[in-house]
Amino acid sequence: MDLRIDIPLALLLLLPLLIYFIWTFWRERERLKKSHIVVLGIRILAVCCLVFALAGPYILLPIKEQQIVFLVDRSASMNTTEQELTDFIVESLQSKKNNQAAGIYSFASTVQTEATLTGDLKEVPKFSAFKNNGETNIEQSLQIATGIVDSKKATRFILLTDGNETKGDVLEFATKLKSSAMSIDVVPFQQKVTNDVSLKSFVSPQIAYAGEQQQLVTEIYATEAEQGELLLYENDQLIHREAVELTEGSNVFTYKHSMQSEGLVKYEAVVQVGEDAIYENNKLTSITMVQSEPRLLIVNGYDIASPIAAALGQHAINYDVIAAESLPNDLSNYLQYNAIIFDNVPGHVVGEAKMLVIEQAVKNFGVGFAMIGGENSFGLGGYFKTPIETLLPVEMEIKGKEQLPSLGLVIVLDRSGSMYGSKLELAKEAAARSVELLREEDTLGFIAFDDQPWEIIETSPLHDKEAAVDTILSVTPGGGTEIYRSLALAYENLADLQLQRKHIILLTDGQSQPGNYEELIEEGKGNNITLSTVAIGSDADSSLLQQLSEMGSGRFYDVIDEQTIPSILSRETAMISRTYIEDNPFYPTIYNASGWNQLFAQGVPQMNAYIGTTAKQGAVVVAESAKEDPVLAQWQYGLGKTFAFTSDSTGKWTGDWARWQDWGMFWQTMLSQMLPSYNDIAYDVRLDADGSFIITDPTNEAAFLDIVAVNEVGEELETQLEMISASQVRATVDTEQGLIFFRIADEEQAIYQAGLTVPYSEEYELKPVNERLITDLTEQTGGAILKEPAEAFRDFTTKGAERQNIALWLLLAGMLLFFIDITIRRFGWGFFIKPRMEAESVEQKPIQAEDTNVAQLLKGMKKRS
Repeated sequence: MDLRIDIPLALLLLLPLLIYFIWTFWRERERLKKSHIVVLGIRILAVCCLVFALAGPYILLPIKEQQIVFLVDRSASMNTTEQELTDFIVESLQSKKNNQAAGIYSFASTVQTEATLTGDLKEVPKFSAFKNNGETNIEQSLQIATGIVDSKKATRFILLTDGNETKGDVLEFATKLKSSAMSIDVVPFQQKVTNDVSLKSFVSPQIAYAGEQQQLVTEIYATEAEQGELLLYENDQLIHREAVELTEGSNVFTYKHSMQSEGLVKYEAVVQVGEDAIYENNKLTSITMVQSEPRLLIVNGYDIASPIAAALGQHAINYDVIAAESLPNDLSNYLQYNAIIFDNVPGHVVGEAKMLVIEQAVKNFGVGFAMIGGENSFGLGGYFKTPIETLLPVEMEIKGKEQLPSLGLVIVLDRSGSMYGSKLELAKEAAARSVELLREEDTLGFIAFDDQPWEIIETSPLHDKEAAVDTILSVTPGGGTEIYRSLALAYENLADLQLQRKHIILLTDGQSQPGNYEELIEEGKGNNITLSTVAIGSDADSSLLQQLSEMGSGRFYDVIDEQTIPSILSRETAMISRTYIEDNPFYPTIYNASGWNQLFAQGVPQMNAYIGTTAKQGAVVVAESAKEDPVLAQWQYGLGKTFAFTSDSTGKWTGDWARWQDWGMFWQTMLSQMLPSYNDIAYDVRLDADGSFIITDPTNEAAFLDIVAVNEVGEELETQLEMISASQVRATVDTEQGLIFFRIADEEQAIYQAGLTVPYSEEYELKPVNERLITDLTEQTGGAILKEPAEAFRDFTTKGAERQNIALWLLLAGMLLFFIDITIRRFGWGFFIKPRMEAESVEQKPIQAEDTNVAQLLKGMKKRS
């Protein structure tokens, strides 16, 4: 037991108080009686109790239980050491004492539990898989571990690591453990690497011009001499392959390349050798801004040559024409273009992942976008509630719902075990979107099947969309796959309903037992029921599903990319629930809009048809139909300008517009308004040593810049901005290895684009054990560098203790002593001895005459009675 004080300076209050009492005693010493001296002593004792209470006194009661926590480094730099780590812990546990609890936790960029802290730990479990091992964060592992243990008990953290932290600052955190019962021991480990080749740097020019020859410089480090191969890519296309002789140490290779691509161009270097210890350090990327004339991407949804390209002519602008299937996945491949046109492109071919990348290119990098109508576009293309609908100036919903045909829709969804994961989740999301497209009076049914049908929503009028959506999203995976009975139930539920349109959508990824499908579907066609089918994945019975859709007068979709499922169901629901195509010839009404008035000065040609949409609030409608539906609308989305032209480009719908003498000028006018306004100021963006980015503004107006960071797959990254000076901003971005794109806009929304590469983590660099960090860490916390496993459970020099505060007891004692002091001064010593004296006097008190008379009177009354 140990007595300690939190605030020892408070004891200095005793000095003036004791001086006062001593001076009082000395001054009154001749007149003081013995009782006064006792009272003075009580008062001094009370004051001492109160002052000691103010000092925060406490008693440390020893705790015998001890805690040993193993923290195992599972980062990439420790990949080959797992068996050694396990053997060390197994052997050390043999020395564990009965009063010692042990636990095992592994860490890299995060922490996970291998064995909870317990006194019964005797064996080391097999380590669980560790996915995020690209960083080493020792600080975080200790922070979490200190929260797991009992801080009152003596605790020893044993780090099994190479000490090469890539995140956090463990030495700074270790300062918090001083004067505690916690210490840190370290067992140094290092993976054994015999041969490794790594890319140390890859540099391309920041700015270049189209056709200009520039140097791509690659530095390769090899642990020993060997032969390898260097590959260089431009926007994922191989531009150079070279066999290289590598010597031990650094090797530099230079390749001269004429910049052919335009805009932000991604270059990538890859080195390959026969045997390599770490593959993650074999690739680096770099970004070059290749300045040139504006460039347009036309995504053509027709089987014929692009009508828009023909209308523009060869000299209006540089353009590329591709099919929807060839759309790239990465943001860098879109940023080489200034504008994108979707011409009759179905959404289910694009997929929502690519839509999201395009949306980011428009919103944050000012790339213009236009959607052109056709049978596969807008609502009929399945764009309801997609990122493309978000960026367009129109909604896919249309007016005039009271004129729409009555509808019954039954969705038959495979919930078998093979649908587990993203397939089922996307299918449920798709079904939910279909519900949102329906009207309240439409009829809905939802059947989920495995080895039997489950009628999740009975086929009946839809009264509560929100409840229906919640029910669909709550479906969980089940067992096998049996299609026929579920499809038969859907046909049965729709057969007798008096509706103008009745439709079934079947989604499955598996095979089914045979059934009499032909008879079932023929009977359904007699009841005006149609069927569309969706085959999900390569295991689905595509031939059967295609036959079913053909017999059922519907459509068949063979889905490889699961991301396209929502667009498919959206398209199917739109096609059967809406009369989207307005095909009555009309003359569009043209409104005053900047850049368009002169084009129609000689009159407006007649148009045959268009797809019905609804203009969004804030959109500018340039041309409107006789039914007041938008034919041409535009608006600003983020930094990009987007357009919706709801007629087509072939002339089938546009009619006289396609024969109009200004037809080519119409497309050029739209294109000129789509192009972004770029900033001529050359902002400098560099990666700092601490992983942040420094943006320099030569005009000294950095405080007014709008800065956004986006990764290669189109995700906007969380960015924290810090002003360094009038010309510099520090951007701390939450990102991982790979490309990162910066959009910098000034107050006038002029855009500057920059791309940088975040190199592979230091985790994949060959480094020796960080002996300096290990030594500082153990010395700072009173730990040791362990060499033998038995040392892990050695005796503790600092014992655990439980703190017992005694300030309250001293406060109560002081108050009691003050009460005694006041009582004595008020009543004297007689207050304490008077009750005892009165008790004694009662026992000795004689019987009085008055009492005798009363007794005799009572006795006489008794006799008379």
